[in-house]
Parts: sequence; structure tokens; C-alpha cells
Amino acid sequence: MMKALPLLVFAVAARSLSAQSAPEGLWHGYDGEWRHVSSQLIALAEATPEAKFAWRPAAGVRSTSEVYMHIVMANFYLLSITGPKMPDDMKEGMEKSVTSKVQVISWLKRSLDAVKQAHLAVTPQDLQRKVHIEDRDATVEGMYLRIIVHANEHMGQLVAYARMSGVVPPWSKS
Repeated sequence: MMKALPLLVFAVAARSLSAQSAPEGLWHGYDGEWRHVSSQLIALAEATPEAKFAWRPAAGVRSTSEVYMHIVMANFYLLSITGPKMPDDMKEGMEKSVTSKVQVISWLKRSLDAVKQAHLAVTPQDLQRKVHIEDRDATVEGMYLRIIVHANEHMGQLVAYARMSGVVPPWSKS
């Protein structure tokens, strides 16, 4: 009986998942997954009150706005390794200087869309093109993988920040 219990739990969980529809983009390749994480990042930022953008879990740790701007800066930087140029109006230190909810969300949307549009335009052959970042060689495909993994990594951090500061992620409300 004990061996069958985990299988029963898995079967019940799988059945309840299949009764629900998967979030948009989930399991639909890179572009679908990018739409998914982008929509979650934007929804969470929009659900977070302005005052919570300055919140940080401890001294010396990034604030909420700094995490979002870190994602923005990483999106543009990592994308630039693949070819597109960094925005002319992106300045050093923006992670700390851009702190208002409106500005942060504007930059976030802009960086997420830049990745989306660039990936939609890239060819299968170009994905295999070699690029160099810092001290190593990579491929364009590897850079896109790094971008999406990085966005999801910080999504998890932002969900923890939100919950610790009293914000409920919109997609988890019943």
C-alpha cells in the first residue's frame, strides 16, 4: 500500500492539472515560455504598490525596484551579445537610480519586448552562431537560454519579496 500511495497522489494531481488549462505559453517552446514569464513579471510589478518598490528583505540586499531593474539591464546586456545594440538611453547605475513604479514597469516592458522581438526574428542557423561573453565562448541559443533562466530565477525572488511584503501574486489568487 505504501508503494502505491505516491502513485495515487501523482495520478490525482495530474488529473486536477489536466482539468485546468495551462497558463498561456507554458510548454510552447521558447517564445511561449518567454510570454509566460514576461506576463508574470509585469503582473507582479503592476500588483505591487509603489511604496513596496523600495522594500528590501535586509540591508545590503537589492530592493524590489533594484531586482526589476537588474532584470532589465541583464536582458539588454545579454541580448546585446547576440547582436542588438543596447538602448542609447540606458545609463550605468540605473539599477539604483530608476526606482518609481511607472519607470521600472516601463523599462521592464521595454526589455521584455526587446527579447521577444529579437528572438522572433532570429533564424535557426543564427541560433548556432558563436558569440563571446566575458571569458567564454557561447552560442546565440545559449544566450537566449541564459536570458530566460535569469528572468525565471528573479521571478522566484520577486514572488518571495512580494509575499514577504504582503503582496499576493495575481495568478495565485483563487
